[in-house]
Amino acid sequence: MSDPPILDDAARARDSHSRRTTYLIVAVALGLAVWGIVSRIGARNALEHQAADASIVTVLTAQPKRGPGADNLVLPGNVQAFYEAAIYARTNGYLKIWHTDIGSPVKQGQPLAEIDSPEVDQELRQAQADLGTAEANYQLARTTNERWKGLLATESVSQQDADQRAGDAAAKLAARQSAAANLARLQEMQSFKRVLAPFDGVVTQRNTDVGALITAGQNSGSPLFRVADTHRLRIYVAVPQPYAGSIHRGQTAGLVFADRPGKRYNAAVENTANALEASSRTLQVELQIDNARGELLPGSYGQVYFDLAGDDNTLRIPVNSVLFRTAGLQVAVLDAEHRVHLKTITQGRDFGTEIEVLSGVDMGDTLVVNPPDSISDGLRVRIATQPAPAAKPGANGR
Repeated sequence: MSDPPILDDAARARDSHSRRTTYLIVAVALGLAVWGIVSRIGARNALEHQAADASIVTVLTAQPKRGPGADNLVLPGNVQAFYEAAIYARTNGYLKIWHTDIGSPVKQGQPLAEIDSPEVDQELRQAQADLGTAEANYQLARTTNERWKGLLATESVSQQDADQRAGDAAAKLAARQSAAANLARLQEMQSFKRVLAPFDGVVTQRNTDVGALITAGQNSGSPLFRVADTHRLRIYVAVPQPYAGSIHRGQTAGLVFADRPGKRYNAAVENTANALEASSRTLQVELQIDNARGELLPGSYGQVYFDLAGDDNTLRIPVNSVLFRTAGLQVAVLDAEHRVHLKTITQGRDFGTEIEVLSGVDMGDTLVVNPPDSISDGLRVRIATQPAPAAKPGANGR
């Protein structure tokens, strides 16, 4: 009669163990569920925070700086001779002889070459004969006219006949003048057989040789010679519009040439065009320099240094901090909370990497460099950490 109670206790024990196992499994499942939910919420919050953080634009900044008290403007210059002329032939023929070669100094009127022109010589002799014929005809017509005037006074001839003789004399006079003019023309053409230097200078080119066919005129080909007066040189510079108002006559500038290392020459502004070239918005400036010793060569390329007065009351900002908007030129300025405020500026001179600002920014403003096109007023940004400057070689004594 004692066995049933023992079985009941065993069943109850198994029952209790099953419940504990079930509770444990449920607790683990709930824990895993709670951990998963918390993890997902944390990940979502972290992702939202990361997305919000990534949406903040990272920018580089710069500060305005004051303009220097003086500006140094460096521009390319083209050197030309004070006078330079291409010498062409004025008569046809063949080159008989040349007297000067390249590099030869010449004086005004000195022969450079001689041209053999037999056709011109023949035409000259024909013109001399034509003038002789015209002179003889005129003298006969003049004598006849004088005689008929005497006969008309005694009414021995009619007025009509006397007028005909007077008209014939006038026509013969005109023919004589025409023949004389033609003879003078051919004499001038014959004088062009001698090619002469137009001024004192140096022969810089000789493009002909003995026996070469010579054709008169500029359109016939290359010039026979080129002569340059190099005792004084002209230097032409194209000055950009922002600096045009600072250039004036008598101003001095420095010249540096690659073929004269270590030397600096001084030139003076002689003339300006007083007008800007519409295509380039530049002012053509002519400087002159004495070259009595012949150190400098025409056709050279040089660097021209202008020392211009600056204005330390103006500010300069990087050109890549400027926004081109419909409202005009603007810059993005940051406040203490790194929020953007757009300011409209008035531009002065353009220095390439920097521009002069006449109004719109203050010395203490923080400017956004390379601002994106989408930047707007009130936008919060993050300032990028500027990389540390690299150490210069030898900074540690090495």
